[in-house]
Formats: sequence, C-alpha cells, structure tokens
Amino acid sequence: MTFHLHQDRLHRITRSFLFWLTRVLMSILTRWQVKGEENVPQQGPLLVVANHLGHADQYLIKVSLNRRLFFMAKESLFRYQPLRFLVESWDVFPVRRSGMDRKALRQADQILNSGLALVMFPEGRRSKNAQLQPALPGAALLAARNNVPILPVGIIGMEIAKKDPFFVLIHRFRVTLNIGRPFYLPVTDGELTKARLAELTDYIMEHIAALLPPQYQGHYAKRGNPSDTRD
Repeated sequence: MTFHLHQDRLHRITRSFLFWLTRVLMSILTRWQVKGEENVPQQGPLLVVANHLGHADQYLIKVSLNRRLFFMAKESLFRYQPLRFLVESWDVFPVRRSGMDRKALRQADQILNSGLALVMFPEGRRSKNAQLQPALPGAALLAARNNVPILPVGIIGMEIAKKDPFFVLIHRFRVTLNIGRPFYLPVTDGELTKARLAELTDYIMEHIAALLPPQYQGHYAKRGNPSDTRD
C-alpha cells in the first residue's frame, strides 16, 4: 500500500471539503477555543504531539492549526473504498498497531524530511478517564532521529463527546486547544537506548502536561514545568 504526499486534484478537493465541513460541525456542536495560535511555525518540518481524549481529537487539531497536517491511523481503515479514499484525502496514512511498524516510521520520516507537519498522540490510545497515560516511545524516536521541532498541544473537553454523545447534540460544550511553544529534544550523545528513549518520551509528555489542568495530567502530574534546551 503506497501513500502519496502529493495528491491528485480529486483528493485535494475532497480534503478542502472535509476541512470546511469539520469547521462547520465544530462551530455548531462546540464552543471551540484555540489558545497559542502564534506558536505554530508556518513552514519547515514539525512534529505535533497531543493528549488523546476521543475520536474527534484529530479533527479538532486539523482545523485549529494553520498548516497541512498528516496523521497515522489503524491500517484497517484503508482496506475498503471509498473509506480509504476519504482517509487518504484527510492526509492519513496507515500504521500497524501491533509491534514496530517500520513502514509507517519510514512514511513519517518522509513527511518530516519533506518539511511537512506530522501529528502524533504519544499515548498511542484514547484515555479512558481523560488523564494522561504512560506514553509510547514512537514520537521521541522520530523527533530524535530527524532533529525536528516539537509542538505540544493540550486538548481539554473533548472527552465529553465520548461520555455522552446525546449531550453533544443538544449542548454546545466547551472545547479548548492549548498550543505551547515549539521545543527540541535535548541532544543525545551516543546510542539512543531504550532507557534514553523513555527519558525523552517523559520530556515530551511533560510539555503536554504543562498545557493541561491538574485533573488531566494523570501519569505526568507534579513533575514540574520542563525547561527548553533550545528555542
């Protein structure tokens, strides 16, 4: 299965329509607020990392950051047309959930090496209680080997859509997306070991936690505010 960064005209038209439709739905269903828009670099490679509350998180991020954004999604979404056409139009590429998917990592490298922006949810799954869960090392691995800036994003309120879908239809619930300042990982000398990756993963998650209220910080609560090594 091949994923193309440069889509044909029909994919581009579909992406524009989906983007417009998502903005309309977000405006109708939520009281949607974005803070820190000025922190989003407008060009160059970028790894966006965020907490994961529900299925709609990627849509919220997609229409909140003024850049073309790429996402990973489970490979089962790509098995059938027209679903595959829609997710590819949305700039989504497949990843295998089990084990290390080297093909997906190469695709992520290609996106970053092309000067584009990739979004990842380091927890690897939606949080059941809206609190940060222990994260997987994939985001840290990509950021370290590509030496790209990381943009932390904190999502607040989207868990309501998962808890009570009916409530969503009759109330415009409040959703906030906090965008932090871009940062780089600390320089690593020598081999990128499993232990070092765990440290870098914690470093990334602490930046996300700093953008969330205490009740959302979960596993990364009370670790203090991370200090950037390089702006």
